Amino acid sequence: MSVRSSRERERAELHKAIWKVANDLRGSVDGWDFKNYVLGMLFYRFISENLTRYLNEQERAAGTPDFDYAAIADEDAEPARSDTVAEKGFYILPSQLFVNVLKKARNDENLNETLSRIFIAIEGSAVGTDSEDRFKGLFEDIDVNSNKLGSTVLERNEKLVKLMEALGTMPLANGTGDFAENTNDLFGDAYEFLMQMYASSAGKSGGEYYTPQEVSELLTRLATVGKKEVNRVYDPACGSGSLLLKFLKILGPDKVRQGFWGQEINLTTYNLCRINMFLHDLNYGKINIALGDTLINPAHREEELFEAIVSNPPYSIKWAGSDNAVLINDPRFSPAGVLAPKGKADLAFVMHILSHLAVDGTAAIVKFPGVLYRGGAEQKIRRYLVENNYVDTVIQLPADLFFGVTIATCIIVLKKAKKDNDVLFIDASQCFARSGTKNILLPEHQKEIVDAFKARKDKEYFARRVTHKEIAEENYNLAVSTYVQPEDTREIINIKELNKDIAAIVQRQSALRARIDAIVTRLTGKAK
Repeated sequence: MSVRSSRERERAELHKAIWKVANDLRGSVDGWDFKNYVLGMLFYRFISENLTRYLNEQERAAGTPDFDYAAIADEDAEPARSDTVAEKGFYILPSQLFVNVLKKARNDENLNETLSRIFIAIEGSAVGTDSEDRFKGLFEDIDVNSNKLGSTVLERNEKLVKLMEALGTMPLANGTGDFAENTNDLFGDAYEFLMQMYASSAGKSGGEYYTPQEVSELLTRLATVGKKEVNRVYDPACGSGSLLLKFLKILGPDKVRQGFWGQEINLTTYNLCRINMFLHDLNYGKINIALGDTLINPAHREEELFEAIVSNPPYSIKWAGSDNAVLINDPRFSPAGVLAPKGKADLAFVMHILSHLAVDGTAAIVKFPGVLYRGGAEQKIRRYLVENNYVDTVIQLPADLFFGVTIATCIIVLKKAKKDNDVLFIDASQCFARSGTKNILLPEHQKEIVDAFKARKDKEYFARRVTHKEIAEENYNLAVSTYVQPEDTREIINIKELNKDIAAIVQRQSALRARIDAIVTRLTGKAK
């Protein structure tokens, strides 16, 4: 077995073990709620060991080869606080480290209060510094005093102990905080796996906050064609952050030079997104995630435009639209001369994304297909996008890719500096494999789609370049099925051969009937 396949097998086993722990320990707590405890405790362990590794490396490089931050007294650790916070963004005293709290957990009758104080102290370590907004409220959803964990302090603490012990024994790093190779990947990968499993089990409610990894990968590959690195990336509806973090996998950890920007309206998901960023070992200076309503209160309006934007905004949600008189003059929406319908904000997100896209940038956006053909204001917005040559490609995806919904989705790719005046349509509706209860995009499916996107050539039954004139003749309908003819996979029937077969069947039927009549005649004759 190769080293790579061995690691993949070990990682798969680790995932199974983590999921089993998560399910076994949650008891009567709803899985989607219990995720906050599992992911939060995973984060607590990660930042404890990440900080320990950093400080151990610093001291050992300075000439103290046996230094172990986890073993020193709190008062001896205090002098390093300010410099460490300036670099890492936070500080944890040795006694507050996950490994040290875990050692005493079973004998700590007030473990819930101990953890509460530690979480407050970690967030407090960033107050008044450049990292304050990155850490503020990160532990807010890990309510260690919640009745969900148990009706008594004893019951709550028993569950917390078991959770700490289970996650503490997971082979993500050794006990001293010295990470093994690829440890950071393991923490981040474990988080992504857990989010996917929670979203899958939660159905629609979980699917709102999680884009399947293979779809995330496809969007990132589309947004980075021709680029080996980018300056800054953005997602205006970032959910748990999985889409943004795919740039680390596709381009490499140091290839997003300035960092990651995003906005999320749900407080719990906003916290999970920031945790996800830290679990992928991003420095706080590269994390720029804001809380709030992107359409009404955009957080990054004054930022430099983005070279790559990927997003899976919520489908057909309500927004203020024409009820807010200010929006029609908002420079994000005013160029189209009309606002997206109040009951369907889909194209409002598209216009917002376009306004934040750099001239040399690419945006890849997941949408429900209704935005491609609905009339009224949405048709007028599509007309604006097409006539100004912003629509680069429209891709029809297979059905049943996303958690909680079975309908097929599509991808709209936007560019501001296209080299032609056509729109490429790709019908990837058959690019899938069935896995469990969902369809998935395999690597070969992603490659086929990206290759067609790069080639920008007609391919029978799969891809076609269409002029703006033809699109105008179709009333700015951007549905892929309007322009790409699907392959007829029905069996071709030879009518002559079919008639010959029917004649032979009729002939055999007549012969059988004659034989049956003869037998009946003999039997009835004998009976007389």
